[in-house]
Amino acid sequence: MRDQSLRAHVANLEQQGELIRITKETDPHENVSAIGWKAYDKLGKSTLFTNLENFPDWTVVSQVITDRKKWSIALDISEDDFIPTLVKRIKHQIKPLEVGADQAPVKEVILRGEDADLTKIPALWHAERDPGPYIASGMAVIKDPDTGIRNMSIHRQQIQGPDQTGFLICPRHALRIYQKYQQQNKPMPVAMVIGAHPAIYYASGFTSSYGLDELEIAGSLLNDPVRLVKCETIDIEVPAEAELVIEGEVLPEGMVEEGPFGEATGTYAMEGSTEIFKVKAITHRKNPMFYAMQCGAPMTDTQSITGTCIETVVTDHLRNVEGGLDLLDVRCLGISGLMAIVLKLRPRVEGQAKTALMAALSSPYLHPKIAIAVDDDIDASDLRQIFWSLTTRVHGSRDVVNVPNTRIWSLDNVSDIVPGMSAMYRIGTKIIIDATKPAVTQETERGRFAPAMPFGFEDINLDTFLP
Repeated sequence: MRDQSLRAHVANLEQQGELIRITKETDPHENVSAIGWKAYDKLGKSTLFTNLENFPDWTVVSQVITDRKKWSIALDISEDDFIPTLVKRIKHQIKPLEVGADQAPVKEVILRGEDADLTKIPALWHAERDPGPYIASGMAVIKDPDTGIRNMSIHRQQIQGPDQTGFLICPRHALRIYQKYQQQNKPMPVAMVIGAHPAIYYASGFTSSYGLDELEIAGSLLNDPVRLVKCETIDIEVPAEAELVIEGEVLPEGMVEEGPFGEATGTYAMEGSTEIFKVKAITHRKNPMFYAMQCGAPMTDTQSITGTCIETVVTDHLRNVEGGLDLLDVRCLGISGLMAIVLKLRPRVEGQAKTALMAALSSPYLHPKIAIAVDDDIDASDLRQIFWSLTTRVHGSRDVVNVPNTRIWSLDNVSDIVPGMSAMYRIGTKIIIDATKPAVTQETERGRFAPAMPFGFEDINLDTFLP
């Protein structure tokens, strides 16, 4: 059986030189967030903190799937084949497998009552203007009260006491289920899963049709059924090899002040109010590892999880456009706060790039509002090459198109809130930019748009000239 734990992935990262250990004393409420962010920004490394002030029995890990190399290590897929392989795997879901508590490491420690204390978890103070520690890595497992259909999605939780957090619900599947509980005036049972295999985090960020079990998607990515175990106090099953599970309920009424919070856009989701989550029990592994999923300024795992899901869905979505495009790569730029997407393709006819761009902005994800098409000679992950294409291949009057009054991602603070609605509903302008070469036929004309690389560039191996 394949190991389905976060700690196995962390060990693989360290073995392959993708992780550094911080053994000096650090404080989750003071500096862990900054150290983890800088370690990736400057060194491209994940971070494991082993000496935590006030949390002697815990370790903290961050930035574990922030780029395709780390994702590839997690899922054992080559970087070149990563997105095409994900597209294939998610089409063949694998149902989870339920196991007993004796086969579930997450049951090694069981805490109830006053012992189930959130303040004893090393949750991070993420961004400078946050009001306090947040759990940003919690995956909420819930069930439809009418059908028993399971749903899993990520929800941020501001810790507001030993047994209470906020619980932000976006207008997607989880809200649909919560409203059913509200109609029955019942609390919604929720299991918050923290610290699991990256495949499970990918599935939690994947937008699918209502009723599709995200844990089946995780199984397809693992090529192995996700092993589940029943909770202690609620009728919900959770990944047996998770690091930590917080069992509780979201109350059917009442709101609590929450925010601001540094979000995936790299800006703040401003203060407001959220639903209330009340703790019933906590279970965790011995010597637990808290997954401090970073949020805020890019680049973090938050942008990487959603961005990777967007790349997969858009790649599959574009396969049906015009009977199939010659699509070479799709990159949702995490450093843009998930609001820009780049398509690398070979347009077969004039105008095809614009068709592809319109389709990319009409996928199941609202996040991208700017879509850019580049040619097959451009690396869609390299901002230098993308920007060069924007300046040398874009004619402003014909290659840039604005689409006003369109639905926009709720965290895009520059776009307008729909009158009479909450900030979850915004309207703005989407932009397509065709940065592919004009359709010219003569070789001399095509040469005008080619990059002027040094003579002999393709034949030079720099290693042979270095000492």
